[in-house]
Amino acid sequence: MTQYFPSPTNALVTLVHQSPLFLLTMKAGENRFNTNFVNALLSALDSIEQIRETEDGQPAALITRGEGKFFSNGLDLEHALSVPGFFDNYYLKLLVRMLTFPIPTVAALNGHAFAGGCMFALAHDYRVMRSDRGYICMNEVDIPSPLHPGMAAIVRVKTVPKTYRNCVLQGYRFNGQEALDQQLVDVIAKGEEEVLIKAKELGKKWSGKAKAGVIYGLLKREMYIEAINYMEVKGWNAKL
Repeated sequence: MTQYFPSPTNALVTLVHQSPLFLLTMKAGENRFNTNFVNALLSALDSIEQIRETEDGQPAALITRGEGKFFSNGLDLEHALSVPGFFDNYYLKLLVRMLTFPIPTVAALNGHAFAGGCMFALAHDYRVMRSDRGYICMNEVDIPSPLHPGMAAIVRVKTVPKTYRNCVLQGYRFNGQEALDQQLVDVIAKGEEEVLIKAKELGKKWSGKAKAGVIYGLLKREMYIEAINYMEVKGWNAKL
């Protein structure tokens, strides 16, 4: 087992490699997305890809989790609105990176995943959620805030039409069982510890697909091309 983070320059996440799994733990409290937090996550993803270059096509999967009450409570909205280019150069870049990451990815939802946190969870290939506490929710309608076309496209491709409507127009808060029934998540588990256990099981189950290497990421890019095309167009300027 090798631990790569925290380091003096990256204390917001930890990254542990215990082959075939990479365990990425978000440690920023509510894990709201701002420039520093996004950079920490991107640096961790860079490290995984660098390690993969030395593994010669071995099985691998990424597990992403938070701690305590939140998986992620979404964007640090005040920060996002005050930093020019934040959506294009930070948050949307992170979503595209996760959507196309060249190994299987599993979001272990230890707690709430709201708005941008829900979107980050949906950008993973698989999701495991607690059945005893926590909600997954897109609450832009209640903020109120428009939804970036690329983000809307992620929800659209990851959900069935009724769930898409309820996510976007109702801001519905899905508990674990509801999220499983509506195919927002793949597995539910009772308690934070069991969520991680189930996420690791799922990661190991599909880790062999990482042997496809760069092709695995290209296949995902083809699957989500509509969302990616929207997110890679710079300068979205909807009024917030």
